[in-house]
Amino acid sequence: MTIWRVTLAPLRWDGDHLSAPVIRPATNADTEKVRALIFTVLDEYGLEPAPKTTDKDLSDLESFYAGGLFDVLETPAGDIIGTVGLLPMGDGVAELRKMYLKQSARGRGHGKRLLTHAIKQAKELGFRRIELQTARVLEEALGLYAKYGFAPSPEAALERRCDQALALDLKTA
Repeated sequence: MTIWRVTLAPLRWDGDHLSAPVIRPATNADTEKVRALIFTVLDEYGLEPAPKTTDKDLSDLESFYAGGLFDVLETPAGDIIGTVGLLPMGDGVAELRKMYLKQSARGRGHGKRLLTHAIKQAKELGFRRIELQTARVLEEALGLYAKYGFAPSPEAALERRCDQALALDLKTA
């Protein structure tokens, strides 16, 4: 007797067909789509892109995130609707960076999916702590981080568009 085990991904009707976005590693071929998504989200919240400083990582995703990860959430049609990165900072610490979702993808559980993925991957990569910087205007993200146990980290130096830092100890997560 053969027993089959099937794992189903959540399917959504996008108006034309059923779709199940997948999380996959980004490559430098994704750079323009990733940059467009992130800069659009920043603009929605009144935050300014900084391609020469804070966002310089977007010019070479593969090299910048070596030892960590930069992944995208992609629809079957090839649309990148979400991003998340883990940047190694040394001493067992990774910085959660560039976790963004396209406006039409929000409120569907994709943020939870990306954050759960990042935490799992951070543990698998041997990190003991995740730190992040964010802005108060990103209220949805702040709520999500709080639900996952991220706490204020006042000792962090902040990038110019960020006004708070949070951290998660992976041994207790």
